Amino acid sequence: MPVRTNTIAILLAALILAAGSIGSAGAQDCPRGDLDKAYCDRDGDLVADAPSDPKQLVNPSTLIFAYTPVEDPAVYAKAWDGFIKHMEQVTGKKVVFFPVQSNAAEIEAMRSGRLHIAGFNTGSNPIAVNCAGFVPFAIMGTKDGQFGYEMEIIVPADSPIRTPADLKGKKVAFTSPTSNSGFKAPSAILKADFNLEANRDFTPVFSGKHDNSVIGVANKDYDAAAVANEVMFRMFERKVVDRAKIRSIYKSETFPTTGYGYAHNLDPALVDKIKQAFLSFPWDGSALKAEFKNEDRFLPISYQKDWSVIRKIDAANGVKYTCK
Repeated sequence: MPVRTNTIAILLAALILAAGSIGSAGAQDCPRGDLDKAYCDRDGDLVADAPSDPKQLVNPSTLIFAYTPVEDPAVYAKAWDGFIKHMEQVTGKKVVFFPVQSNAAEIEAMRSGRLHIAGFNTGSNPIAVNCAGFVPFAIMGTKDGQFGYEMEIIVPADSPIRTPADLKGKKVAFTSPTSNSGFKAPSAILKADFNLEANRDFTPVFSGKHDNSVIGVANKDYDAAAVANEVMFRMFERKVVDRAKIRSIYKSETFPTTGYGYAHNLDPALVDKIKQAFLSFPWDGSALKAEFKNEDRFLPISYQKDWSVIRKIDAANGVKYTCK
């Protein structure tokens, strides 16, 4: 018996409704919080889950590793060389050090699939997590479990500036808008504790990197600068800048430093080997130990717990993790 037209219409409508229900259920099955729409967070740990479809997992023959671009990439390529060789042994894959020039370039490289393992600086971590599917799991620290650094506001040693309140009318250097200690934390602190806002009370400039800010203050190019003190201390150790030319007028609470992790879509078996490479690296006598003198190991960390203070600073600054 032929099917009537109105019956066909009813069947089509039912199919459309069913498809819509399936789509809705799929969306509900993929909670993501602040994560970009490309990612899911079903376990609620605030980082992207590995793809549920095995076909979407990646297991490259060559792994690309990048260290946050806070200082001269050439210096750090040498410092990381021994670690790179160790990771090659543990993973059984070739590992290449990729010297990134900016936080934005590093985030985009992971978002586009060109970067597999990375260290993202403190302020860039939440953006990398939410926009690039970065999963941080380790941080440099000490055997007693200590890690982190402080933001300091520095001035030339002979400057008349004594406290942050004296920055009114001055030129203050920041590093980049994504940096925690180089912009977000000092902006929130200057506003909340000293009622100072950029462009209204002082002139902000962006140096691009912490080392540029430190050198700029030492050379009196800037009246003051907000920097990560761990970077400044390493510059003192390497004699890049004379410690006697700089004076600190403010020191913050301790923040987590560079977080190390991987792209969310790497094969879980490969992820296990990457974690093993970090946590088993022998620091004694290594170039990393020579460069990072106060640290002697990689410690496991949690983005949800250890970056909570950074997310609060972002909220105070009105930062939204919107992805372009």
